[in-house]
Amino acid sequence: MRRDKKTTAAHLKAELNRSDNSQGVHQLNELLDSVLNPEKPPGDNEALEWCKSLLAGGESFEEFCKTVRSYDNATLCGLVWTANFVAYRCRTCGISPCMSLCAECFNNGDHTGHDFNMFRSQAGGACDCGDSNVMRDSGFCKRHRSTSSASIPSVPKELLLMSERILPRVIFSLIQYLREGYCEPVLLTSDLTSERDLQKVLQPLEPLISFLEELTKMGGAMRCVLTQVLANQQSYKDLSSGPGDNVYAKKNFEKYLTALKGSGLVSSKDKSATGILEQAAGTSSLENQGLFLGGAAASRPMDSSDEEEQDSTQVLGKRKRVKLSSSTKDPSIMDVLKHKCFLEELLFWTVKYEFPQKMVTFLLNMLPDQEYKIAFTKTFVQHYAFIMKTLMRSHESDTMSNRIVHISVQLFSNEELARQVTEECQLLDIMVAVLLYMMESCLIKSELQDEENNFHVVVNCGEALLKNNTYWPLVSDFINILSHQSVAKKFLEDHRLLQKWMNFVSFFQGMNLNKRELNEHVEFESQTYYAAFAAELEACAQPMWGLLSHCKVKETQEYTRTVVRCCLDALQYWFETINFVDEPTPNQVTFHLPLHRYYAMFLSKAVKCQELDLDSLLPDQEMLMKLMVHPLQIQSCLSEIHSNMWVRNGLQIKGQAMTYVQSHFCNSMIDPDIYLLQVCASRLDPDYFISSVFERFKVVDLLTMASQHQNTALDAEHERPMLEGALTFLVILLSLRIHLGMTDDEILRAEMVAQLCMNDRTHSALLDLIIPENPNPKSSIVPGSYSFETMLSAVADFKAPVFEPGGSMQQGMYTPKAEVWDREFDPIMVILRTVYRRDVQSAMDRYTALLKQTGKFSGNPWPPYKERTPLHPSYKGLMRLLHCKTLHIVLFTLLYKITMDHQKMSEHVLCMVLYLIELGLENVLEEEADEVDSSSQENCHDSWFPKANLVFNLHHGINYVRVKVPETAPEVKREPPASTSSGSLTSSQNSGTAQVFSLVAERRKKFQEIINRSSSEANQVVRPKVSALKWSAASSAPPLTTAILEIGESMLSLLIKLHHKLSGKQNSYYPVWLDDSEKIVKSDSLKYSHGDGITAIERILAKAAAHSRQNKRSIEEICQKVSPPVPPKKTSPADKKAMDKEERRQKARERQQKLLAEFASRQKSFMETAMDIDSPDPDVAMEIGSSDHHISEAVYDCVICGQSGPSTEERPAGLVVLLQASSVLGHRRNCTEPKKLPTSEEEQIYLEDTCAAAHDVRISMLQRYFKDSSCLQSISIGWEGGVYVQTCGHTLHIDCHKSYMESLRNDQVLQGFSVDKGEFTCPLCRQFANSVLPCYPGKCVEKSLWQCQSNRSLQVLVKEVEELQEQLGTFPSETNLSKEMESVMKDIKSTTHKKYTDYSKTPGSPDNDFLFMYSVVRTNLELELVHRGGNLCSGGATTAAKRSCLNQLFHVLAMHMRLYSIDLAFNPWLRLTQMRQDKDTHTGSFEEKPEVPLLYRDASSLLLILILTMPQPLHKEHFTCIVKVLYTLLYTQAIAALSVKFSHEERLAWKDSGALKKHKGNPEKSWEVLLSHVISKLSEGNLYYDEDTEQTLMITSSIWSPHSIQYSLQQFCLPFLRITSLLQHHLFGDDLPSCQEEEEFTVLANCLGQLPSHFQTSHDFDSASCLSWVVPAFDIISLWCSEVTSFANMHAKQAKNLLIQNTQWNSSRLLQLPENYNTIFQYYHRKSCVVCTKVPKDPALCLVCGTFVCLKGACCKQQSYCECVLHSQNCGAGTGIFLLINASVIIIIRGHRFCLWGSVYLDAHGEEDRDLRRGKPLYLCEERYQVLEQQWVSHTFDHINKRWGAHYNGL
Repeated sequence: MRRDKKTTAAHLKAELNRSDNSQGVHQLNELLDSVLNPEKPPGDNEALEWCKSLLAGGESFEEFCKTVRSYDNATLCGLVWTANFVAYRCRTCGISPCMSLCAECFNNGDHTGHDFNMFRSQAGGACDCGDSNVMRDSGFCKRHRSTSSASIPSVPKELLLMSERILPRVIFSLIQYLREGYCEPVLLTSDLTSERDLQKVLQPLEPLISFLEELTKMGGAMRCVLTQVLANQQSYKDLSSGPGDNVYAKKNFEKYLTALKGSGLVSSKDKSATGILEQAAGTSSLENQGLFLGGAAASRPMDSSDEEEQDSTQVLGKRKRVKLSSSTKDPSIMDVLKHKCFLEELLFWTVKYEFPQKMVTFLLNMLPDQEYKIAFTKTFVQHYAFIMKTLMRSHESDTMSNRIVHISVQLFSNEELARQVTEECQLLDIMVAVLLYMMESCLIKSELQDEENNFHVVVNCGEALLKNNTYWPLVSDFINILSHQSVAKKFLEDHRLLQKWMNFVSFFQGMNLNKRELNEHVEFESQTYYAAFAAELEACAQPMWGLLSHCKVKETQEYTRTVVRCCLDALQYWFETINFVDEPTPNQVTFHLPLHRYYAMFLSKAVKCQELDLDSLLPDQEMLMKLMVHPLQIQSCLSEIHSNMWVRNGLQIKGQAMTYVQSHFCNSMIDPDIYLLQVCASRLDPDYFISSVFERFKVVDLLTMASQHQNTALDAEHERPMLEGALTFLVILLSLRIHLGMTDDEILRAEMVAQLCMNDRTHSALLDLIIPENPNPKSSIVPGSYSFETMLSAVADFKAPVFEPGGSMQQGMYTPKAEVWDREFDPIMVILRTVYRRDVQSAMDRYTALLKQTGKFSGNPWPPYKERTPLHPSYKGLMRLLHCKTLHIVLFTLLYKITMDHQKMSEHVLCMVLYLIELGLENVLEEEADEVDSSSQENCHDSWFPKANLVFNLHHGINYVRVKVPETAPEVKREPPASTSSGSLTSSQNSGTAQVFSLVAERRKKFQEIINRSSSEANQVVRPKVSALKWSAASSAPPLTTAILEIGESMLSLLIKLHHKLSGKQNSYYPVWLDDSEKIVKSDSLKYSHGDGITAIERILAKAAAHSRQNKRSIEEICQKVSPPVPPKKTSPADKKAMDKEERRQKARERQQKLLAEFASRQKSFMETAMDIDSPDPDVAMEIGSSDHHISEAVYDCVICGQSGPSTEERPAGLVVLLQASSVLGHRRNCTEPKKLPTSEEEQIYLEDTCAAAHDVRISMLQRYFKDSSCLQSISIGWEGGVYVQTCGHTLHIDCHKSYMESLRNDQVLQGFSVDKGEFTCPLCRQFANSVLPCYPGKCVEKSLWQCQSNRSLQVLVKEVEELQEQLGTFPSETNLSKEMESVMKDIKSTTHKKYTDYSKTPGSPDNDFLFMYSVVRTNLELELVHRGGNLCSGGATTAAKRSCLNQLFHVLAMHMRLYSIDLAFNPWLRLTQMRQDKDTHTGSFEEKPEVPLLYRDASSLLLILILTMPQPLHKEHFTCIVKVLYTLLYTQAIAALSVKFSHEERLAWKDSGALKKHKGNPEKSWEVLLSHVISKLSEGNLYYDEDTEQTLMITSSIWSPHSIQYSLQQFCLPFLRITSLLQHHLFGDDLPSCQEEEEFTVLANCLGQLPSHFQTSHDFDSASCLSWVVPAFDIISLWCSEVTSFANMHAKQAKNLLIQNTQWNSSRLLQLPENYNTIFQYYHRKSCVVCTKVPKDPALCLVCGTFVCLKGACCKQQSYCECVLHSQNCGAGTGIFLLINASVIIIIRGHRFCLWGSVYLDAHGEEDRDLRRGKPLYLCEERYQVLEQQWVSHTFDHINKRWGAHYNGL
């Protein structure tokens, strides 16, 4: 048997194929017994090899796989993925909202124009491609489009014969290992299996599970075999339960039984007592849980208090145990699990081990097999209760939740399957029972209402179960199955189930109760409210929306009736258990009333969609009164919270008030509450309702005619906000139509308009605010997003993102169209939807601005009155509120108080009063018979107004009112008052008067005073006092006395007086119709909707007149009387004192605004001047100086101490500068097109053609052949890692700066910069800086001195320059200035990395420092050129020049450069101006390398060396002299470089033609002659001779015409001229003239004094005419050429290459990015890193060079530097620009800091999608990318981006 595996397998296969195969079976079993011996370690490689060979039955395993795959008949993709996988979801193709596709299927299907998005899977998932239950066939990819199984041959029997025999054993061995591994933790510590122990067991099993997983991927045929094996009950029985004699197997089986014990909801301990089959309630032995799920409560009633809670560890208040009698039909959920097949036990262990990822993947990989899917789903349901128990115990509940949902979403999204399991396995029963059981573990006694006698229990939101959302997977499954119509119908039909569900919902009714703290501030702010709101939304509201979505049509009426009945029963029961009578307990509120909300939403659906009669669904009046209490309590508490009455409860109470109205919650919370109140209001007595509102809001006392009153319930400062709150609530209640007749489209439109009016919004923000997808997309009432887009384009305009360079990145926003502001702006909707009060103000401000802009209204408009959607007939009763007398009394009183200037009134109050009056006039009741009035007894309000009709009561006059006032009040013992208040008023304003309404009291028979009417005067009224005083001690109130006020007004007369008062004119109101009788309100009402209070009053009066002739007459009469004068404001000092606090605040605010505006304008003008005039630059400062020829000193302003003065040796001033290393110059390239970012394997980026690379090649070549010290003076460095110096232009004393730094160091505030590194922000403009550049105190010579042209000859000047050079620099004396100059020099050196400064071959050589110093000047000049656009055509001072501090920098460097003496023998100046034949160059010893030939030296570098080593300040004539001499060298270099490019023939031709002209006039200034001379001289060596190889190339090159030669010479010289002109501009303050590009050369030459004086601009300008030779031209040229030829004799090729210099570089560009972000994402997000070959967790791309790096990856760390930081140093000398692939954002690294820059990819709505959360397609935004590139090139990242943080090398 032990032969090699292949032959054995073949032999066994043959044996088994016989008809009598018993011997084969026996042999195979023996072999498997030894191979799969459970005592061997699991996952043994040998064992797996055997299994593979046996399965293959003689052929190789790979071949076998291939063969099996060819029989694959699966039409489903079924690819399983784990968390963080990138998948797609297409809403257009999906049937289930949970549908998802893998990237491959998505890209192979056609989804153009669909609503799809990419997402990162949170829990894992599987691809649904090919599953027509979940998605439409049109979305399938090419591979899974109905591959008909007919075309696939049937599987030959013998192919899988072995598999059927072997697999049961393999799976059983897996199960044995799982059993074996489990046991120990149970023995150790009850059952706290730690994550680690589980992992230990699972680790060795991985290869085995992977092997099974591999099998599932072989396709349909193999999955079919696996399914049979897993579901076969017989083989399970044979293998599993007959342990036989094997000791090991026995032990194993016992462990399994132990593990099973705790699997039922009820433990085995209690079973023995009550008989196994009787499902009794009891505690679970494993958990000691002290709460029951009453099993068969009928069979054995247990008393809920028979034993105390055993679990003493969790003492969370004294928990009352609760018995919930709910019997379950299905014993299986209560019992211990019984397993009948491998699949069941495998799932059991999967759960026991808390869902290991590998096992989950294996089980899911099998799902494409339909038979398996059904079996697995049933098994899953069978284990559901056990899953819940394990989840509650798990320490890793988050991970476990994700894995559970990963499985369940695959099973329950399929409607057919869900229906089948619901019918066969009681899925709904199980789910509800399990949820109930779960919540029971954390119930506590409710303290709502009557604390002593409250028997209701609620969930405790502080429990981990709620805090960590542990219930989420179960609720999510429940919501998922309710989304299927067939399942939801079953649920709605089952009355018993509904009752159980309501029982579950009632656990949340009244949870998280808040009690108002009245004395101390609460010590500990609990944050449990998050948990409470999440729980109500997820566990109650979402299932409710799910059910509602199936109650949309008339046919489903019955369901709705059932639910409504259930709700009412539950509510009735709730009122009883909390012992509710009639009044809510004061000072407590809960925001959670899910039962009320279920009832409200089903009512609304019934009326809106199912045409049910509302009254048939409503309870009696008493129940309605109870129903309105708690929602009304919430509304008044909202107002209290916003009035700061709950401030002692901490911030969390504000958080609750905000969450309640926040967009994700408002549809499920405030909207149903308001609707329920509207229903109650429409059915209850309106007077009762109105008085309840004012009583709840505690403002009853305020509503008195008297000028003083006493409020027993409120502090004075809360009265006005509470009154405003009450009125606003009434307005919302009466005008909101969301559930009272608006269609879905109208609702959507209103919501959208409200959100857009508050602020412009991005598309995604708007979607989230209006159709929140959290967490289940079905949860919203609003229809899908297709109508969303059409509606959006109807109401809003798209504002494309604008770019302010240096401003913040803006996103595409939607802003309301003008006509929306005009007609649809609805302040009521805005108030309802604002989370922050400031948003209401914001909406009003925007509205005001628009009206001003369109010229519709210039004043301060009031919120506009908007016409409402007509009411649904069922709710007509709501309008009775507007016509009830109680409301009229309130309105009358308030109008009177406002007219009389009583305190506590505000414009807002008036606004709401007018709004209510207008609403009443808009909704006039049909005249009803007056039987109501006659039948009822005489009520107090009858004495005020005769009828319950606003139109009638408007003109009804009231003459006298009897009021209760404090004895101190002005009304007592006086005539009817002339003034509005009196001096006795104290500032605390806490006097009071009698109460207004007796209505509530009347109904409750709680009178304290009887209504008493005087027989003489029908209109005197006394307001009886209500028992509202029960909270405050009666003794505290001062004695009240009755007074009679003479009023003599009607509402109309008060309105007209108010009109006068508002307009500030007498008789300002004049009825319109007196002029034109037609002109009664029928005119367009829209015209009137904008305006302030005056227009509102006019509109109301006009409407009133239109409704009744009586009103019209009254108005005319009132207007004809001369109206009494408006009570003047300045009556008494007390008045002033009592002047409304708010008004004072308003005035203060205005003053503040004025000051701020003034300050801002000052600052602005300061900034402008600061930016325009570089006063700190001495050259400009001296221009400002005196005009006579005195020598003036530059004056500097110190921005710290504010003193002005010169910079002196002792107290130097300095410029605030930022030093940074930069490689921008090095990244310049020859071509103008930027490089493309590679997005496929074929594309590559090569970096050879950059400026930095070219310079590196050149310097290393020079160093190979020439003397080192000479090489280091022939070039410039700093192309990479050069130091760039920029300033904001502000100066400060250096000693001031030091103390400023000291103070920053002691500042504890977290700054975005590191003070220890010398970083700070400019004290004035707050720009980032890191050093101070001392200003040289040199005398500033008047400019004109520079300008005077000296007539000394060039020879004389050359001599002078030579002498000046020989003066040795002396080290300056030790002054403060020199110390500062040294320290700044150190700063400059330390700014860049050592590798960018060390080029010398002898370390530490002074040549190195020398080279570095003059290169700093070069870098700054070159960068300024780049910032000016690469040339000087624009002339003038640009922003770049403003930031330049070259002058100061030059002085600092010059002082240091003078310390290096130049070796006279090699002085470049002498070699340029004298004929010195250097003998050494020809015959020098071979040891020493020669000097660099002058023709190889860089002219610009020579210029800087010469100027920096001369004594400062330099005379301009010397400067010009140096430039002239260097130009001759440069010109010769240009000609030599050109000659190398010629072909041999051309060279001969030009040599001859030039020689002919040699004897014409002025040959030294003719380029042809010079060219001919250079060619002849260079031909002497073998420089031109290695041409045969390149001969072919030369022939193709263009023919050189004189014009092209001239052009090429000028192009060669231009960079030098530009640098020189810039230097001259900075040193001597010369202006730069602007010019056309063609004339740049001549203009600059002229500017530098190179042009001959008699020069006239001619068309073809000869660049040679600028030459001025010091020595005879041909001699010196011959000398220079000889140096090159002697080198060329040895190294011809190098000699030639060194002559050709590329002087022209184009500006640096970032890489060119593809248009669509997906191109980048798909290629890079799975790409492996080149360094560590792993796929990075956070991949990033350098946008400068395209390098792919691991962000934060520890894998690529080098000496504690992560890869991005390292790369930023190598590629950008400390500046890196990276695109984060997984987030689409750009991150900038600058030195030790970094910042998130934003994204350059925006979606179709102009929005960023950071972290790709929305996953919509993104497109490149060119403007943003240009801004980014611009900031990089101009080195302004530090100034523009504000949010920097330190990265500690961890990126």
